[in-house]
Amino acid sequence: MSNARAAHLTRRGILAAGGALGLGAVLAACGDDDGKSGGSDGQTGAAKSGPWSFKDDRGTTVKLDKVPVNVVAFTGVAAALWDYGVQVKGVFGPTTTKDGKPDVQAGDMDVSKVTVIGNEWGKFDVEKYVGLQPELLASTTFDTAGTLWSVPEESKDKIAKLAPSVAISVFDRQLTQPLQRMWELAESLGADMKAKKVTDAKAAFDKAAARLRAAAKAKPEIKVLAGSASPELFYVSGTNLSVDLEYFKSLGVNFVEPSEEAKKATGGWFESLSWENVDKYPADVIIMDDRSSTIQPADITEGTWKQLPAVKAGQVIARSPEPILSYDKCAPLLDSLAEAIEKAKKVS
Repeated sequence: MSNARAAHLTRRGILAAGGALGLGAVLAACGDDDGKSGGSDGQTGAAKSGPWSFKDDRGTTVKLDKVPVNVVAFTGVAAALWDYGVQVKGVFGPTTTKDGKPDVQAGDMDVSKVTVIGNEWGKFDVEKYVGLQPELLASTTFDTAGTLWSVPEESKDKIAKLAPSVAISVFDRQLTQPLQRMWELAESLGADMKAKKVTDAKAAFDKAAARLRAAAKAKPEIKVLAGSASPELFYVSGTNLSVDLEYFKSLGVNFVEPSEEAKKATGGWFESLSWENVDKYPADVIIMDDRSSTIQPADITEGTWKQLPAVKAGQVIARSPEPILSYDKCAPLLDSLAEAIEKAKKVS
């Protein structure tokens, strides 16, 4: 993550730390779901007609005269909907890299088919949004207040008046819950949930979950650390609050857990360590934040990092703290961690 983000731990900096990092109350709002009905191959218009309603995870029910077509969503939500055959009209959040390729949070979405109204977290061009004639804004929320992820605090009220919004909670629950909610949202928008691609992905997820459970049971001694890197700090996430880590833990994965006292400054999400103290917690496998706002393992130059037993053993893999909430994208996350544990040597 950038120096500015690393320093500004009340917003993206918190998020960059490693869990679904986000100091709940301070997270800025963000739109993130939804789109017009259509598929990644040969997309079609909204398949349903007549009234549309959806009750989101804030307890808010949005009712419209018809299925919304002009949907604007946070990039990760748009990517999940894309996997179910629903294409949004506009997106905000990390969508394309400097060379124009899809950001990791865009998944398989054809970024050339959406209007980007903000290409990094917290950026949201209200004028462009108005031009899309939005019927619905979709996002995730990382707190109990229902704050829309990546919707700027300073313009959230103006944005709220332009179109209704729905939010899928990824706060303090296991991954399977928001996955189911995203499924329901996609279905309401006209997605064919009986399509082979969809049912195959769900089956693959269930198989991967069983594999991870078996791997964790076979090697309970393997300790896994969830980390994230910035120029100044290394962040160690606790399993509480983060949808992926809470779920992995429920399957038996043995995680490094920072103390509650150490996590207090970040609202319970993670502990911040200086690079000199990056070896505070012994670990056999390290799963590292894959978002473009963070430093990736291959680019970490700190000598203390390179001396970590798990790093020297090549037992470092990617982690998606903001997982794309489709079974197609989450199954590989389970398989990757299962494989890492299966192959891991005890080095801590």
